[in-house]
Amino acid sequence: QVQLVESGGGLVQPGGSLRLSCAASGGIFSTYDMGWYRQAPGKQRELVAGFTGGNNVDYADSVKGRFTISRDNAENTVYLQMNSLKAEDTAVYYCNAQRVRPIAGLQQYWGQGTQVTVSS
Repeated sequence: QVQLVESGGGLVQPGGSLRLSCAASGGIFSTYDMGWYRQAPGKQRELVAGFTGGNNVDYADSVKGRFTISRDNAENTVYLQMNSLKAEDTAVYYCNAQRVRPIAGLQQYWGQGTQVTVSS
């Protein structure tokens, strides 16, 4: 069982920056594809940025060039650097860990979420 704990959310003005962190425990961190999702009020949860198959990274079109995902396998932590924040980035951000095992199939874990609010 993997536990994920996010931190770093908060209130920021448009154009500002935040860095989210997600600390993982309870599993072999390097074997998981790590990612960040977000869910705004009244909307479905969506992928923001995520590692796929090693060091390949996918970004939502809406955050390309502004957000950067990174991971530190030694610290079991994944980060999301968010720059040039916009009001539409306001959401609860969730950390996600997933992997596919031959017998167990998809194993997926979520953090509790951290609120990001972009407002003047």
